[in-house]
Amino acid sequence: MQTTSIPQEPASLHLLPKVERQRLHDTVVEHLRGFIVEGMLAPGTKLNERELCETLGISRTPLREALKVLAAEGLIEISQNRGATVSRMTEAEIRETFEVMSGLEAFSGELACQRITPAELAEIKALHYAMLACRAQNDLTGYYSRNQEIHDRINEAARNTVLRQTYVAVNRRLQALRFRSNFQTQKWDCAVHDHEEMLKALDARDGKRLAEILRQHLLDKRDAILQAGQANEP
Repeated sequence: MQTTSIPQEPASLHLLPKVERQRLHDTVVEHLRGFIVEGMLAPGTKLNERELCETLGISRTPLREALKVLAAEGLIEISQNRGATVSRMTEAEIRETFEVMSGLEAFSGELACQRITPAELAEIKALHYAMLACRAQNDLTGYYSRNQEIHDRINEAARNTVLRQTYVAVNRRLQALRFRSNFQTQKWDCAVHDHEEMLKALDARDGKRLAEILRQHLLDKRDAILQAGQANEP
């Protein structure tokens, strides 16, 4: 049985659009984070400042400011001698970080079932159906964007500032791996099924059930990544 339908070869950086000057700092960070998440800048890649400046249409000052932000997030490493490189995660780091993330997602779901508003739930449902449309079109980038926004909205609906801050910090380190966990068609379809079950539990305000689904959802992603040998060890 064919298990993959997603091309894994990253797109060329030269084909990407230039950065608009408005909100330059945030936009540069967002672009570079996207390059890392979608594998255009793979783990261990040494970042060429001149090439990135040409690609994004910016000077070195905003680029270096953005690199500092990504270094603080753990997405890149900056060395005085070697410059900036995309961070690698060892198998142990992947395993442990996903374990923590599964707990954060579960707690978010439990609290969200207590605190979510009808309007917020309606927005999540709309995102879910948009995500399904992307799956039908084999659009992994569009699917992932809406997928992550659903998880993010559930976390926001928990209305816990400390949980929110911790969730965002930990999740940033895992986004590239979460993106790649759907390369196999079977895994992708399992993830879609999980999201359908999440929506049912959220709609029923069943916090215990949603927490269980979210926890296992993250652990399944961890296992898929490790089984596929996608740990970023040198």
